[in-house]
Amino acid sequence: MQHIIDRFISYVIIDTESDANSETTPSTKRQWDLANKLVEELKTIGMQDVTIDDKSYIMATLPSNVDHEVPTIGFISHFDTSPDFCGANIKPQIVPNYDGKDIVLNAEKNIVLSPNYFKDLLLYKGQTLITTDGTTLLGADDKAGITEIVTAMEFLINNPEIKHGKIRVGFTPDEEIGRGAHHFDVAKFGAEWAYTMDGSQVGELEYENFNAAGAKITFKGKSVHPGYAKGKMINSMLIANDFINKLPPEETPQETKGYEGFFHVHHLTGSIEETVLELIIRDHSKKKFEKRKELIEKITRKINKKFAKQFGEDIVITEIKDQYYNMKEKVVPVKHIVDIAEKAMKEIGIKPLIKPIRGGTDGSQLSYMGLPCPNIFAGGHNFHGKYEYVPAESMQKAIEVIVKIAELTALQKSK
Repeated sequence: MQHIIDRFISYVIIDTESDANSETTPSTKRQWDLANKLVEELKTIGMQDVTIDDKSYIMATLPSNVDHEVPTIGFISHFDTSPDFCGANIKPQIVPNYDGKDIVLNAEKNIVLSPNYFKDLLLYKGQTLITTDGTTLLGADDKAGITEIVTAMEFLINNPEIKHGKIRVGFTPDEEIGRGAHHFDVAKFGAEWAYTMDGSQVGELEYENFNAAGAKITFKGKSVHPGYAKGKMINSMLIANDFINKLPPEETPQETKGYEGFFHVHHLTGSIEETVLELIIRDHSKKKFEKRKELIEKITRKINKKFAKQFGEDIVITEIKDQYYNMKEKVVPVKHIVDIAEKAMKEIGIKPLIKPIRGGTDGSQLSYMGLPCPNIFAGGHNFHGKYEYVPAESMQKAIEVIVKIAELTALQKSK
């Protein structure tokens, strides 16, 4: 267990925060620090064909150790962390034999990880938790996944009596800003299917995710001295506020669950003359997803019509871009790949939690690129914030699932 903890910590202390405003791949130079470390580590544990391209995509091979044809499978994780919360100077804290009580992350700032609020903590009484120090995120999303894949490969290499086919592993940059699969070479990877290790609690197995789009909405205004503004001033911030208020208030992330979609306002900056609103649109249903985008356009037209005479041109400019789609469409025709993962969990005593992802992974884009790619738990909780934590035992369970999937796949007939 200590080996897993040490490996995980060696990854999370490296700052790999991505940047949506950057046009390079990877979006930040600091991601190279972990990418280069991973390349050397994969070579050290005995992986073959270890490569890294000019955009920091890493691939490696564990050759088959059976004498019959077996499907080539893959395991994929991303090494960037979310730009939504500080990912630099991470100082992980180890909580052995968790007692089910409050965990003081930072006494000076009075930051407490409490089971009264985060009830999932109680699932892990008696286990070893890795937390933040209350000032940064942890990076279990998705350095826990990388830890699990590397450790599972190392275990298979050191235990050749465990039979498996050819296994490919892939580590990607920039997943947190929606670009993790953009430059992934599916043909080079050469797997019939793969699994992303990027879920949360033990047992999660997911092959449905949101259809996703992002909207950037610019509001124009006219600035006039407030003492003489009657009939002249147009305050773009107030128009943006009006736009937000026209969205269904019950369809936000904090008010929805399961298959329920939402609108999520995540950035708003402005002045009287110009305000920029950024939001994301999510829904599992393709039909409802399209209706959500239509609603954004409808509100835009309504406000533009209201100000047409006074402003003289469109006062609201809306740009909507699709980001990814529900992988279910691509995975259901090869549902046996989900069944293998489900069977693997059951064989090692884990109850599978098959449910939709309320988000997306590299796997959703990869599935549409020809690599069906369900998602498996990595063990972390409360991603993208200071309350993030991961039980070491959950990472161990994920490693066991990877190994068992490899064993079960060796029993499959290759195409």
